[in-house]
Amino acid sequence: MPASILIVDDEKNTRDGLRSALEGGFDVYVAADAIGAMETIEAVRPDVLLTDLRLGGEDGMSLVGRALALAKPPICIMMTAYGSVDTAVEAMKKGVYDFVTKPVNLDRLEILVRRALKSRATQKEVKVLREKVSRQFTIEGMLGKSPAMEAVFETIRQVAPSKATVLIQGESGTGKELAAHAIHHLSPRAKEKFLAVHCAALSSELLASELFGHEKGAFTGAFDRRIGRFEQASGGTLFLDEIGEIDPATQVKILRVLGERTFERVGGGQTLRADVRLLAATNRDLAKLVAEGKFREDLYFRLHVVPLTMPPLRDRKVDIPMLAESFLMESAAENGKPFRELDAEAMAAIIDYDWPGNVRELRTAIEHGVVMSNSPQITLRDLPAGLRTPKPGSPQTAGGLNLQETETALILRALEDSRDNRLLAARMLGISPRTLHRRLKALNISKKQNLSN
Repeated sequence: MPASILIVDDEKNTRDGLRSALEGGFDVYVAADAIGAMETIEAVRPDVLLTDLRLGGEDGMSLVGRALALAKPPICIMMTAYGSVDTAVEAMKKGVYDFVTKPVNLDRLEILVRRALKSRATQKEVKVLREKVSRQFTIEGMLGKSPAMEAVFETIRQVAPSKATVLIQGESGTGKELAAHAIHHLSPRAKEKFLAVHCAALSSELLASELFGHEKGAFTGAFDRRIGRFEQASGGTLFLDEIGEIDPATQVKILRVLGERTFERVGGGQTLRADVRLLAATNRDLAKLVAEGKFREDLYFRLHVVPLTMPPLRDRKVDIPMLAESFLMESAAENGKPFRELDAEAMAAIIDYDWPGNVRELRTAIEHGVVMSNSPQITLRDLPAGLRTPKPGSPQTAGGLNLQETETALILRALEDSRDNRLLAARMLGISPRTLHRRLKALNISKKQNLSN
């Protein structure tokens, strides 16, 4: 079935000429103004909208805006005899695929339309592939295909159905709370509450009240009874973040909950039962704290029934392109910007960087790039300054590979990891398939190679 095109121009000769040139390969519709164009769009849902910038009433830019706001918008190409760089940039920002000037070169126009349709088809294929890959390499919002993350996913799937306490360890920003959410959502308690308490943010007195509640008059300022998180999360999951920061008295109370499943509110004498699954996290070495006498050994072993270690981002660099693309799409949507991609130099920089702030820092860096970029791609200059200064020995420095060699290495690695599937390789690199094709040609990469050759 041929693709359909709607031509919108207030000059009859132009409409007829374009229709005559294109109707041999496409289903062609015409309209003289924006009102007729929208009626046709709603009736036939054309694949391509080819509109003049200057129309009799509503201008073409406004028409494009209305067309692109539809649930399934057409590909929009704009024509004008008043072409300028500023007009082209404004049109592109509104989502126009491309921009042609009058008099229109008919052969080039047909090539442009076919390229646009092919691009749309490729995007759909990539979307399907992305969803397939996403299902394969995700678990409850966590992304990764590295061996380290595969081990994390396996542990989560294994432990989630149980009642076991899990101690989630790892540096700040590695996703410990995400792991806790994943365990909860895959558990029999998934329909019940998931509550989180960040222990380091509260004083000893306030933390005890937060966890166990208090009775009226239990301490200065306790004007009413308070129901604590152990009661609020009844039947569900309670996540204690930064548990290595809690004071000895609170450690004793938590130990009792884990051992006897009972507790009292602060200032109260009634014994209450805790029907809660406890998950805990820390970025500190609890075993070392135990050896130093700063954390109870018996509580440590109660928490350490199943240990789960979240790897730092520097140890799972193969996951960076996937994470970067996910954060890019998320941030672009939040900031109302069209879909963008990282160019090869920017991707090389984020892969080379050690990410002391881990996944949290990567998310922030990508959002910075989305906000600062004024082009279809995020370039190195759009990223935070810290990523633009290569570390000693980096492939970006003179002592290592040059930029072209770094880009070649990244592409070859992606082709190898994807088993030469170029759609998947492009996704892993955070670029479009069309960009990958151009880079393969420019770098003279015709098939999988071995860099050692």
